[in-house]
Amino acid sequence: MKILAIEKEIPEITEGEFKLHLKAEAAKAWELYQTGVFRELYFRRDQSSAVLLLECTDVEEAQDILNILPLVKEGLITFDVIPLKPYPGFSRLFGEGVEVD
Repeated sequence: MKILAIEKEIPEITEGEFKLHLKAEAAKAWELYQTGVFRELYFRRDQSSAVLLLECTDVEEAQDILNILPLVKEGLITFDVIPLKPYPGFSRLFGEGVEVD
């Protein structure tokens, strides 16, 4: 299952608190990317927040994995976790048995 995770920073946290854990955070993200759990990683253009696409069995597994990230463990960030499903709209338009040129 594809899971979208959007970082939410905790407002009271200072930049200095983040810096202490950034190398460990990057190492863990790299490890999860290498194992195929993290499929895509982005930063939002309009703010400094991570957007992750994960491949997990369910939302609970995704949350468990996100909870091992150093910045999450330290209480510096959280994530909105959103399960995704394939877009079904094309079948409404074309249906089964409809020939497309």
